[in-house]
Amino acid sequence: MERIAIIGSCGAGKSTLAKSLGQKLALPIIHLDSYYWRANWVETPKNDWDTLHQKLLQGECWIIDGNYGSTMDIRLEAADTIIWLDFPRNLCLWRIIKRYLQYRGNVRDDMAAGCRERLTWEFLLYVYNFPRQQRPQIISRLNQHQYSKKIVILKNPNQVKTFLEEIIAIA
Repeated sequence: MERIAIIGSCGAGKSTLAKSLGQKLALPIIHLDSYYWRANWVETPKNDWDTLHQKLLQGECWIIDGNYGSTMDIRLEAADTIIWLDFPRNLCLWRIIKRYLQYRGNVRDDMAAGCRERLTWEFLLYVYNFPRQQRPQIISRLNQHQYSKKIVILKNPNQVKTFLEEIIAIA
C-alpha cells in the first residue's frame, strides 16, 4: 500500500482516515479539498484542476482523500489500494452537522485557506442523495478495478477501527 485513494460520502471520515493511515504508514497525505477549493469556496477552473490533479498523482507514494468524480477514474487507476467508506446516510449527515458546529467560522486543517466551515442546503442535499446518485457510480468504478487493485470497503466506524488495528499489526 503505497498509493491509497480514499473515497466516500462527505462526512464519512475520509480525511480523518487519511490522517490516521498517513501516521501509521508514514505516507504523505493529499486532501483534495485543500487543492480544489480557493478562498471563499471558489472552485478551481476545470483545466487548472485537471493539470493540478495530474501533478498530485506523480508522487511515488501518497494517500489521497476525496471524490471529485471528474478526476476519480484517473486517481483510481493510479492507486494500488482503494478504500471506500460506504457509510450510512444518517451517520454522514450527523457527522457533517457535528463538524459544522465544531468548526463553524474556522478553516479546518484539511481545507483550503480561506474556506471557513459552512453548511448549506445544497451540501446537505448532496449528502442525503449520495447513496442514490453517487453510490451506483462508485460500485461501477470499483468493479472495473476488482482484479487489479486492492479494494477495501468499510461500512461503519467499527470496521475502520479494525482496519487501522490490522494496519498497525502489519506495519
